[in-house]
Amino acid sequence: MSESKKRLRRAPGRAMLLAVMAFFFLGFFLLALKDGKWESFLLSLVVPAIIFVGTAGISRLFPSDRLLLSLTNFLCALGVLVLYRLSPERGMTQAVNYGVGVGCMIFCTFLVRYMPKWKGLSALMMLGSMGLLVLPLLIGRETNGAKNWFYVGGYSVQPSEVVKLALLLCVSYLLSQRKVFWALAFSGSCLFLLMLQKDLGTALLYYGVVLILLYASTTSLPLLLGGVLGGGGAAFAGYRMFAHVRRRVAIWINPWADTDGAGYQIVQSLIAIVNGGFWGVGLGLGNASVIPEYYNDFIFSVILHEFGLLFGLIVLCMYLFIIIRGIMIARRSRTVFHSLLALGCTALIALQTFVIIGGNIKLIPLTGVTLPFISYGGTSMVSSLCVIGLLQGVASRNAAGVHEDRALAQGGDVL
Repeated sequence: MSESKKRLRRAPGRAMLLAVMAFFFLGFFLLALKDGKWESFLLSLVVPAIIFVGTAGISRLFPSDRLLLSLTNFLCALGVLVLYRLSPERGMTQAVNYGVGVGCMIFCTFLVRYMPKWKGLSALMMLGSMGLLVLPLLIGRETNGAKNWFYVGGYSVQPSEVVKLALLLCVSYLLSQRKVFWALAFSGSCLFLLMLQKDLGTALLYYGVVLILLYASTTSLPLLLGGVLGGGGAAFAGYRMFAHVRRRVAIWINPWADTDGAGYQIVQSLIAIVNGGFWGVGLGLGNASVIPEYYNDFIFSVILHEFGLLFGLIVLCMYLFIIIRGIMIARRSRTVFHSLLALGCTALIALQTFVIIGGNIKLIPLTGVTLPFISYGGTSMVSSLCVIGLLQGVASRNAAGVHEDRALAQGGDVL
């Protein structure tokens, strides 16, 4: 057996891929035996197929981090499984979103790997981002205190999920060119429009990612401290200005004060988590659908309810491993732009995961952002997979650089 094949067999991503595919085949197959629906049998084949394309298929197109892909696809498929169990219609829709997201992830990987210059594209993305963020203010509909959605042909679109991709690319590029003012101007404009939408959860994510990238590119401690203080001041101002923010803080402090009203969601979430216990009540046996936003804001509570605390900790470890892999990719990058881009993608996933899971377990006030890869929603699923695509693009460039160095060291030509 050749040395390359031996390395492939030892790769952790290969074993992970097989385990992930088997897990979801059995999960959907068991649901099919329980409910007898042909859709369940179909998903037992379709979802593992998407997982294979999203992992092994990408790896055959260009060098990639197979372990990172396997972890990401596990979380996406878990979202489809949980949503289908509680709402077959939403589950089928999420399976379609997942398939579309894998295609978009491949596109983003190609974009980062082969795009030679970013100056012109960055300018277009910044202009387009401003236009997208203005649309909800003009034609959007207010939901849960925020006006961050608009509807096209019966489908809801959240522009801020798309704009966060442009934010990662544009701010990383501008900071790599030492254009700090323009990076601050663009991110500040995005934050201003998000404040007008009253979408403070997304604004928090934007602010945190930009602050991390600023510190990574400048290593300025005063700038970091000023940013933290400024963020605290903005949070206090948002608390004073917006009634729905004050209501969420009050619910966080004492949800039991109004268990039939404002505190109903968080109370039901906590009850579902406790009833799940260490091992969970079992797939298909829970009643977490009593949580009004179980498919979106409280999807992690549903996972803890049906699969248990142990499985929930495993899911958290998967997010942690994704973050660690992202940091490793950033450290191995050969250019400042790609290093900042990988760091920004990793920071976004980390912050978003912390914010939503922290809200589910009452660690922090609930902000209403989605749990990456798992929560219901086409825009959320596609944008999350695109973030992984950007990260994979950097990883692919890193692998190509290693190949070039090895070829040069051996006195050969770079192919």
